[in-house]
Amino acid sequence: MILAHVTQLAPHAASLAAAFFQDQEASFSVVGLWHNMGILAKAVVFLLLVMSVWSLAVMIDRALYFSAARKQSREFAPKVAGALKEGRLDEAIKVADRNKKSHLAEVVTAGLQEFRNYGSGGTVTEEQVEASQRALERSEAIVHAKLKRGLGGLATIGSTAPFIGLFGTVVGILNAFQSIATQKTSGIGAVAGGISEALVTTAFGLFVAIPAVMAFNYFTNRVEAFDVEMDNSSSELVDYFLKQGARR
Repeated sequence: MILAHVTQLAPHAASLAAAFFQDQEASFSVVGLWHNMGILAKAVVFLLLVMSVWSLAVMIDRALYFSAARKQSREFAPKVAGALKEGRLDEAIKVADRNKKSHLAEVVTAGLQEFRNYGSGGTVTEEQVEASQRALERSEAIVHAKLKRGLGGLATIGSTAPFIGLFGTVVGILNAFQSIATQKTSGIGAVAGGISEALVTTAFGLFVAIPAVMAFNYFTNRVEAFDVEMDNSSSELVDYFLKQGARR
């Protein structure tokens, strides 16, 4: 008798189990997760998405800018060195003007123009060299700020995205407990939505933060390397001015 009842209930149990797992599969799809999220969790995901897009835009912009600066600087350095060696100051300035994306060209141009505009011909004075050196320092500061543009935002995203994801995690856990209290059951179905909400926001926060931190460290190292190159170029140019003064 019992076996007969079990046999009769088996198809119904199988159908109920199949429907349960189908519902679980649907609810854990991307669309299902989005529909199951609350307003706060959706706001967190949207904010993280905006931060991700913004950080990706900064990465692409900095990569293109640094690549162009490196390429033009490699072409600029030997040409300007040859022009200065032959004493063609105007030619050196023209070479620098043709490489406007080069960080070295921008710095060297400022020093050369100040040196030329301060006084052409005659003896090179100490004031002329000092004025050129100050122009080089000002230009270095400006170029350094251009190179670091957007990197502060990457650092902010890298440090705050995990905490924003954690906020979404807290919201998801609260929703899970609220579901338990509302449905008065502790089954997995009661907390599945809140737990999935919590895990998605946590994972998305890490997904946004990790590339931002890696890109920030990489580009910061590149900026430091560019700073060293600009310092060396400025020092060599000041030495050139001093040698010119000694010859005259």
